[in-house]
Amino acid sequence: MVNKTDFTNRLKIILENHQLTASLFADKIGVQRSSISHILSGRNKPSLDFVLKVTKAFSDVDIYWLLNGKGQYPTEVDNLTSSSTLNSSLVSEKTPTTPPKRMKKIVVFYTDGTFDEYKKG
Repeated sequence: MVNKTDFTNRLKIILENHQLTASLFADKIGVQRSSISHILSGRNKPSLDFVLKVTKAFSDVDIYWLLNGKGQYPTEVDNLTSSSTLNSSLVSEKTPTTPPKRMKKIVVFYTDGTFDEYKKG
């Protein structure tokens, strides 16, 4: 279960980091401004659709961090790709080949705001 207070605090961190008002944030992720207001005030829980819109609009937001505070924000990958001081040719020359991705866990979200995690092995 997502803790509303912790989720709201993490959402405020995103707003502050991106220097956005709640209204601009709502416009950026494509939800009504009242939705943001209700979530920030603790009146409503975030829906799965809301969480997915946030992670889609902000590539530096890790879904696990947003939901339960595990992981980091902003993600390291975004820091590398968004840095204006890095030369892309230098990055590609020094980037080691990465192994193929493997499934770590599956998270199923329910309409009542709860979720279950299934971990491999």
